[in-house]
Amino acid sequence: MQRRPAATVWMAASVLVLSVGLPAALLAEVPDIERSRAWVLTTLVMVWAGIRLSVIWVRGVPALFEFFFWLFAYIFMGVAPTAQLRSGEISTTTSGIDPALDMPTALIVVGGLASYEVGRLMWRALRRRDAVHGEPAVAVSAPRSIVLMGAGLLFGAYFLAKVGVGAALGSRAAAFAARNAAWPDPSMRAVFYALAIYPMLVAVGALVQIRRDASGMRRATHTVMIAIGLMVLMAIVSPISSARYTFGTVAFALVAYLGALRTAGRARITMLGTLAGFLFVFPLADAFRTDEVRLTRSGFFQEYLGNPDYDAFWQIANAYSYTVDGLVEPGRQLLGSMFFWVPRSIWPDKPIDTGALLAQYRGYSFDNLSAPLWAELLVNGGVVAVVVGFLVLGALLAAMDRKVGPTFASSGWWAIVGAILPVYMTILLRGSLLQATGSIAVAMACLLWVRRAPTRSAAPETRRSPPS
Repeated sequence: MQRRPAATVWMAASVLVLSVGLPAALLAEVPDIERSRAWVLTTLVMVWAGIRLSVIWVRGVPALFEFFFWLFAYIFMGVAPTAQLRSGEISTTTSGIDPALDMPTALIVVGGLASYEVGRLMWRALRRRDAVHGEPAVAVSAPRSIVLMGAGLLFGAYFLAKVGVGAALGSRAAAFAARNAAWPDPSMRAVFYALAIYPMLVAVGALVQIRRDASGMRRATHTVMIAIGLMVLMAIVSPISSARYTFGTVAFALVAYLGALRTAGRARITMLGTLAGFLFVFPLADAFRTDEVRLTRSGFFQEYLGNPDYDAFWQIANAYSYTVDGLVEPGRQLLGSMFFWVPRSIWPDKPIDTGALLAQYRGYSFDNLSAPLWAELLVNGGVVAVVVGFLVLGALLAAMDRKVGPTFASSGWWAIVGAILPVYMTILLRGSLLQATGSIAVAMACLLWVRRAPTRSAAPETRRSPPS
């Protein structure tokens, strides 16, 4: 009861900043050229996402899947499109989009978010509300974690040998060019890049947990292995040469391993810091895309104007146009993502990235574009697929948060899952799925490898799900 007044103050302050202050500042600073009225809906997305984010971080319960979902919605479906719609300076890589598509696109975005909320509420209504008795704990296997670390070091060494240490530590453009030369096929390139990262990342998390209960020489050995793994990992995923999403996934996981989510207070600080990082640091981290460092920034909202990093809304518009033109082949793009591992030499007609597909459809010369989940669902099944897909996503993320959230305080296998997958979800939300699926498949395989069979304690405790 003593803490409720403080929580109320923080909640009011957070909503005031995210759902009132920033939207009002955007509308005041970015003049409306009257391209369309779709910015009204994207502003409402900002307001609602700001409220949802405020509730999550102030509660201090690490519902990370939901947190990163709404963080993505706030920036990529709220701030960025609102600024671009009002100014008329849309992403330079998705030029020439008919303003008549703006409002349908905004409605699709809002429809997806509404479906997500309905799916989440349906899951809450249907789940069992009684106590869960004797739920078995899931730990990590020490021998398997050591094997995975060895495999990760081998994959990392192979990756660095193929691309070169200089290119791996250079600018993002140079690193990407080196990876492109080593593995021309995008899906294979993503798989080998993931093999260089996720085995070590998962192994480090597992060994950090195992080290806590070890002593003597075994503890020292685990410490050395963790240190070596971190050095190789940072050579591959440096903040300069890596994509911001990839580096952010690794950095967040490492912070979580160190106990940043073990208590409600730490969880609040971590989520608030992540929110601030996405808003204020993420745009500036693009300065190292090329060899020429660019740190100029004329204003907070000007960063979003014409910025190709924020093309998600416009790719949804292109996907909607693609469906209107009757070009949808139900499930074809999804099939390509599911069978990402099949080489094109065996499957010549294998679907390309949805981002590249939409770029070709629109005749763009640059095809390394995003394809957010809304766009992926549209090209696989139209608006109906968007509604169904987000209903399922809402229920799935609610279930995952209920499973993962309580484990950060006590560690275990689910805590490693929660350290990696929620932040990686931003990559899946941004797309394209074909490239992102390879990495998530590698990460899941590594997580399953270190998982130890559940065991029941002699006197299992009763656990209730945390309030939502």
